[in-house]
Amino acid sequence: MARLAHLLLGSSDGADDLAADALVAVWHQWERVRVADHPAAYARGVVANLARSRIRSLVRERRRVALFSSQRADHVDDPDISAVVDVQAALVRLPFRKRACVVLRHAFDLSERETARTLGISVGTVKSQTSRGIAELERLLGSAHGGGQQPVPGPQETVRKLHPGHAGGNGR
Repeated sequence: MARLAHLLLGSSDGADDLAADALVAVWHQWERVRVADHPAAYARGVVANLARSRIRSLVRERRRVALFSSQRADHVDDPDISAVVDVQAALVRLPFRKRACVVLRHAFDLSERETARTLGISVGTVKSQTSRGIAELERLLGSAHGGGQQPVPGPQETVRKLHPGHAGGNGR
């Protein structure tokens, strides 16, 4: 649950707290969870909903700060960093539903049906949002690396690397 929170929030800041909050919420609804067909999907859904709420709160807070601050942080040129960090930064730029679909499908290896159940959306929506999310990641990662002049691992491959239990290499 903490890994899911980390990937949905885009940083480790608050991911453990969010996972703990989700466990408390699941505990408070234990009778409902216990009789659910898929308790793990229910718990992942709680994490996703709490992450969505946290992101919305952060966005509102940033807008308030921007209203009172005339200074804007200067954008620092991208340093030479690993592909995993690039994908994490690109994931943060995706709208929440696309990000959640990509993370659950590729970092957590959930099926389309499990992802749909977790997020409370249809399988067709999972398919379209995942496809669009991957396409947007490819676009974002391509532009981050000089328009694709350097070979960049595919986002699906790199998102899978974010899952610590995922074995496998690029075969090169």
